Amino acid sequence: MSGQKMLMVYTGITTERTMRGQVLLFLSVLSLSSVLGQVSYSIPEEMPKGSLVGNMGKDFGLDVKRLKSGKARIFAPDSEEYIELSNERGVLLIKNRIDREALCGQTTPCALHFQIILENPMEFYSVTIEITDVNDNPPSFEKNNVRFKISESAVSGSKFILDRAVDPDVGSNGLQTYRLEPTDNFIVKLHDQADGTKNVEMVLEKPLDREKHEHLSLVLTAVDGGEPQMTGTMQILITVLDVNDNAPVFTQPVYKASIKENAPVGTVVVTVTATDADHGSNGRITYSISSILDHARGLFEVNDESGEIRLKGNVDYEKARIFQINVRASDDGGLVDSCKVMIDVTDMNDNKPDIHVMSKSNVISEDAKPDTVVTMINIKDADSGENGKVECTMNKNIPFVMKSTTNDFYSLVTDSELDRERASEYNITVTCSDEGVPSLSSSVTLTLQISDVNDNAPVFERSSYEAYIVENNTPGLSVFTVKARDADWNQNARVSYILEDSSVNGVPVSSYVSVSADSGVIHAVRSFDYEQIKDFHFRVKAQDGGSPPLSSNVTVKILIQDQNDNPPQVLYPVQTGGSLVAEMVPRSADVGYLVTKVVAVDVDSGQNAWLSYKLQKATDRALFEVGLQNGEIRTIRQVTDKDAVKQRLTVIVEDNGQPSRSATVVVNVAVADSFPEVLSEFTDFPHDKEYNDNLTFYLVLALAVVSFLFITCLVVIISVKIYRWRQSRILYHSSLPVIPYYPPRYSDTLGTGTLQHVYNYEVCRTTDSRKSDCKFGRAGSQNVLIMDPSSTGTMQRLQSEKSILDELDSPLEVRIYSRGKTQSLHI
Repeated sequence: MSGQKMLMVYTGITTERTMRGQVLLFLSVLSLSSVLGQVSYSIPEEMPKGSLVGNMGKDFGLDVKRLKSGKARIFAPDSEEYIELSNERGVLLIKNRIDREALCGQTTPCALHFQIILENPMEFYSVTIEITDVNDNPPSFEKNNVRFKISESAVSGSKFILDRAVDPDVGSNGLQTYRLEPTDNFIVKLHDQADGTKNVEMVLEKPLDREKHEHLSLVLTAVDGGEPQMTGTMQILITVLDVNDNAPVFTQPVYKASIKENAPVGTVVVTVTATDADHGSNGRITYSISSILDHARGLFEVNDESGEIRLKGNVDYEKARIFQINVRASDDGGLVDSCKVMIDVTDMNDNKPDIHVMSKSNVISEDAKPDTVVTMINIKDADSGENGKVECTMNKNIPFVMKSTTNDFYSLVTDSELDRERASEYNITVTCSDEGVPSLSSSVTLTLQISDVNDNAPVFERSSYEAYIVENNTPGLSVFTVKARDADWNQNARVSYILEDSSVNGVPVSSYVSVSADSGVIHAVRSFDYEQIKDFHFRVKAQDGGSPPLSSNVTVKILIQDQNDNPPQVLYPVQTGGSLVAEMVPRSADVGYLVTKVVAVDVDSGQNAWLSYKLQKATDRALFEVGLQNGEIRTIRQVTDKDAVKQRLTVIVEDNGQPSRSATVVVNVAVADSFPEVLSEFTDFPHDKEYNDNLTFYLVLALAVVSFLFITCLVVIISVKIYRWRQSRILYHSSLPVIPYYPPRYSDTLGTGTLQHVYNYEVCRTTDSRKSDCKFGRAGSQNVLIMDPSSTGTMQRLQSEKSILDELDSPLEVRIYSRGKTQSLHI
């Protein structure tokens, strides 16, 4: 375009806080191709997160597809935390709540400035958002109360300077007026200052009478002009004094001073001086700060006796360039005077130029035409004057130049044809220096690669790697990262990492570690134990994505670091469960006598295995000590006859790990010259007594159980005997016939009947069922019952059967013979 065109659109936006704002949109199309327009919005502060700021896409004439394809984003070094861009809708939204007072203080107008960056092709648009004030802060005084001592002779019209209230809001929402209550003796008057502030004076309207009211209490109320209206109060306590007819007078109404930024705390800025014609206490002057603007609070202090103003905090020229302080001088009679102190801050060259890379290309084709934009840069210096003027240079003998587009914005473009065979990569260093004394500079290096074919294999950053991992790690823990670089570009430079097959102690290395194919991060697959494996090796292959692919490999060594996961183990003295082991110390032992030595080991290594020995408990601590490093138990004084024979020492063994682990051992010491004395004394050791008590308990319990079982068995046996005796008596008095039992399906020896065998029945009887001897009948041939083979289930009775049945008045025993086997039935 040969000229410039301006389009102005005025629209209204209703915020979510039901406040109505207006957006003033300025869209300008500049002659430069990289800057296409500018738009301004106006929104109130304190809008909730996600609120709509404006339809940027519509206002700039950009559709959503362009925003997505151009990867639209916000470039705002100072405002990025407040505004965000929605590429899906093409609108600007509130990212975080905006507090105008925290962002701009008293500065008006308050605005955020940022750029919208698009790529393919590279473009950027400037956006300005004005933050309007809402009445969200009430006026406040620095002090809750102030005290005055006023003479009763003070004439009407006497003025007393009051502390001003501070309201962070601006405009109509800021501080508007003051009220003083009650108004029996005083009224309040305001005086406009050149800087726009108002001095507050309390004017005596009616003379005071100390005899009537020695103390007065007034309330000063500061009122702002917002909706709803907010107020702040300060209490004024007045003590009425006797006559003091001369007020302090400053030597000059306005003091001017200057101070360098970053001056050290305690630097004397200026000294104010006031005089009082009175004598004594009425002429003693006290200095104090009556009012100070909010941005200067806590930066200055005044000596109440000398009037010397010193620096209390750090001043920064970039935050505030001038400070105004109102100093009050009061005598003990209550009369005061005030003066104004103006402090100018001198700028120092304490800020380096700030270089922001707005957009850059990492890869450029070797056939790119001259004047192709590679990178866009924004440069700012917070200093002013000569200290803020910046000049930029870059390294020579490269086919690139920097061109200025607008103030503080530069473009890096190609200056000539590119040839990758001559240079595959360019490291472009841009150095910006200011004109301060001494000059400050900053630089940024841009790496630009030229695309080419796959003729370079990946190269690891190191020829070999060593990494450490602490034992007892969590499976899946990231150990470290191997990195390989490929001088090629795009797909040819895309490196994948592969764990080569190998084994560690016969186990596949893949069961120990794994490697991420994309990032090269090596993860531990299992939890390692230093006591089992201390190190192992494996190889990682890096392969690019070219066709055919190229690769290289590297050896990785993993070293397991010990962790304090094993407590010390006491080898001596051996702790037994039942027997008592004691060390003997003769009563003639001298100082330093070696009683015994506690021996312990720790399977850990390094400082985790360094052991120390301490005496935890002892029957007589004044008699023994334990060597801290060697565990030797020695006497620390001469053994006497008064020392007890039984000595019990508890030694704790600790390692040097973090956290440390420990083990304890009990050492029994007998102070005696003979074994009988030892045995007689050690029989009632608490441990043995407890052991014997436990043993006695278990013996008694066992005896009780055995006795119970014996009595139970005895009762059961007696019951069975009684039961059998009663049954036999019942049978003895009965006349039931004998019905022998014949097994079914049995025949004689010829096998022609239903019975398969011949049974012989031998009947025996006893003379008395209560006796054990038996009387047998006649010969067995006379007592045999034979089944008739010609009939089923019938028997032929032998000639002796009747005689047997006739003798049933006594119990019978029937014995059944089957092929030489005998079975008996008691009847």
